[in-house]
Amino acid sequence: MIEPLLDHIVYAAPDIDELVASFRERTGVEPPLGGRHVGRGTRNYLVGLGGRVYLELIGPDDPTLPGRGTTAFGIDKLTAPRIAAWVIRPKDFDEHIARARRNGYDPGVVRPLSRRKPDGTLLEWRLTQEPPNNRDGLVPTLIDWLDAEHPTASGLPELTLRSFVGFHPDPDAVRADLAALGVELEVRQGEPGFEVVLDTPKGEVVLR
Repeated sequence: MIEPLLDHIVYAAPDIDELVASFRERTGVEPPLGGRHVGRGTRNYLVGLGGRVYLELIGPDDPTLPGRGTTAFGIDKLTAPRIAAWVIRPKDFDEHIARARRNGYDPGVVRPLSRRKPDGTLLEWRLTQEPPNNRDGLVPTLIDWLDAEHPTASGLPELTLRSFVGFHPDPDAVRADLAALGVELEVRQGEPGFEVVLDTPKGEVVLR
């Protein structure tokens, strides 16, 4: 089962242009430019996964800068593309955070973020960041799109999300935090990471 609150899955890389080219070759789908994140040093491209769910391909806007110009999603330390995180969209953002804290999981601090679309439109939202322990990214970030148009409303090309699972050396600890947050993800024993399976025009594609 795919978590009903899933908003998007983050696919990060040290070189966003190479990632987009590789994704296009593997899937037969061209991800359109989402835009540049104001003050974050990142640029993203988006592909719909059905309904109001999408895949975000993200990397440094200018990889020639020191540290590639960003620490977002550990991009400054990446040596290859990886599924780095997942993001949920609760109906009541602030209450969901408060309830998670009461249940023993702290999602972190809430910060405003924004992205400039190619047409110049500024999208603004709120996001949880810097949780004390998100189990190597296995516990999701929370997003509140405020009054912004959701990215899937712009007519993204779509692929089908067949499965989405996580891996962690201590699956029970991850499951306990997910329960405190009120979400579900299949978590298997293994090194920290994810596996995403997509149906594409070129057949099944697995992203990790």
